[in-house]
Amino acid sequence: MCGVDALLTIMEDSHEGLCPGIILGTRMTIAGMRELGMNPAEKNRNLVVYVESDRCIADAIQAITRCTPGHRTLKYKPYGKFAATFMDMDTGKAVRVSVTEKIRVTPGQTDVRGVARTLLEAPESELIRVLPVNVVMQEELPGTPGHKARCSVCGELVLDHKETVVGGNIMCKNCVEGSYYTKADA
Repeated sequence: MCGVDALLTIMEDSHEGLCPGIILGTRMTIAGMRELGMNPAEKNRNLVVYVESDRCIADAIQAITRCTPGHRTLKYKPYGKFAATFMDMDTGKAVRVSVTEKIRVTPGQTDVRGVARTLLEAPESELIRVLPVNVVMQEELPGTPGHKARCSVCGELVLDHKETVVGGNIMCKNCVEGSYYTKADA
């Protein structure tokens, strides 16, 4: 097994410093992979991770597991929670690891190293919860897109059943829900 200090060194370099989210993400990853019988020091090709936050824990989880959105092994669920589900595609075994918030850092504490030390030294049972879960993967497997559709409004290609059908028309989520961007004046 790869030690916590070695993983934190990787994270400090990758994330450009340590913060509470990096420590939590590292501890979550160690616990999740341990429960699946996987070693963080090795590439685990059967590992898929669903991360429920786009905060620093996601950086730690991605760097340690080497799971990525591009390989379709890191899945983002926008739930805003410090939680992630680790799944072994080979066995189907999965665990959800979440922060319990039983450990509180002193209000107003600004010493990042002190906060990191508190989170590192906390017993795992007071910091995170590991829960066996079942995950049903639907057309989200790594590999070549299994399905493609073209939006009837903007004409862009939509992969992996992410399109929406409105009034019989295939549409992308941007055209249905509104986009995060608008066209700039040329």
